[in-house]
Amino acid sequence: MSLLLRGGRVVDPSQGLDGAFDVLVEGGLVSAVGQDLDVPAGTEVIDADGQVVTPGLIDIHVHLREPGQEYKETVETGTRAAAAGGFTAVACMANTDPVNDSPSVTEHILSQAARAGFARVYPVAAISKGLKGKELTEMGQLCAAGAVAFSDDGLPVESPELMRRALSYARHFGVPLVQHAQDLDLSGDGAMHEGEWSTKIGMPAIPAAAEDVMVARDIELVALTGGRYHVQHLSSRRSLDLIREAKARGLAVTCEVSPHHLLLTDQAVYESGLDPGFKMNPPLRSTADREALVAGLADGSIDAIATDHAPHHPDEKLVPFGEAPFGVVGLETAVGLCLDRLVRAGVIGLPKLIDLLSCRAAVIMGLAGGTLAPGSPADITVLDLEAEWTVAADHFESKSRNTPFGGWSGKGAPVMTIVGGERTQL
Repeated sequence: MSLLLRGGRVVDPSQGLDGAFDVLVEGGLVSAVGQDLDVPAGTEVIDADGQVVTPGLIDIHVHLREPGQEYKETVETGTRAAAAGGFTAVACMANTDPVNDSPSVTEHILSQAARAGFARVYPVAAISKGLKGKELTEMGQLCAAGAVAFSDDGLPVESPELMRRALSYARHFGVPLVQHAQDLDLSGDGAMHEGEWSTKIGMPAIPAAAEDVMVARDIELVALTGGRYHVQHLSSRRSLDLIREAKARGLAVTCEVSPHHLLLTDQAVYESGLDPGFKMNPPLRSTADREALVAGLADGSIDAIATDHAPHHPDEKLVPFGEAPFGVVGLETAVGLCLDRLVRAGVIGLPKLIDLLSCRAAVIMGLAGGTLAPGSPADITVLDLEAEWTVAADHFESKSRNTPFGGWSGKGAPVMTIVGGERTQL
């Protein structure tokens, strides 16, 4: 089957493209990108005039909850949500039940993704067995089964010795270690950011230093081992400075930031009336932290935007704020929010956003996507920059509704995803 997207604005930072081009897809691969391309016989032609054609967007931080917590999300519903949100691929975390610390779990996730067919799924396996932080997983076997990275996300790797060995060992397989950077002694039983608003509320709080201390420790371990290290859901301005310093030292350190940390602060927790939909880990930080993260997007210090899509059953959030689980969903809101609040607002340009959501995301995880270069997988996202939207959680493809963005509206949305040359049908 062949497919031609005709006359769209092709934005592909991996090739420096931003202009009106045709994109020809043949045999599941990008065949050509150019102007006025010939149409092979039998080719389906899609008129993309007035729309933006980009390499398929990739979310490198999601929780699909399967196996074991299918009441929250499944591979099928999670990838449906991904496709609805404009993502052609996701990297899913290992804190399932059982934990993805064995090849059989990795293979199960991949088989479920192949059966669903809505988006590519790249499993991220656990660093430590059972996420207990005591013993390394069999990284070689997990990579052979399909794991693309390692993370104990949901929990940090607390032991510096285990982290050192993990960074060293992962080098043999050319994959990154992905860290939930949090000092648990400092964070304690906190539920929101430690600052003015937690003091007013009287809520146990998590200082930004809980993130900073772990990032600083891990950077020194990267310097010691030469390993690849990626910081998840960066939220602190000091941690961002540490990342900048590490990059200046030539260390293989990258980071991601989530849309909620770019758009909201701890004041929103107070103004929401302690709505558990605003509870996530790391928590919403101060205005100074948020402004620093936004600046980090513009200056290139931040490598990717990732949602940390963390679905929970609605009943689990119907409890007092302090008792609710951490986490919000993001697959179906991230692209629209970024297009409206970042690109339309002039914070960053559209090519920068695509770079953060696709090209650089693919490089971090060593994935085949993130480009429309001929011969690459035909994973494509089509955007309409004028499409109007309002966040209505009741209409999510995800099983879960825990979003802090309910009722928000804006312009700019995904209108089509193509995976392996085939349009996704929801």
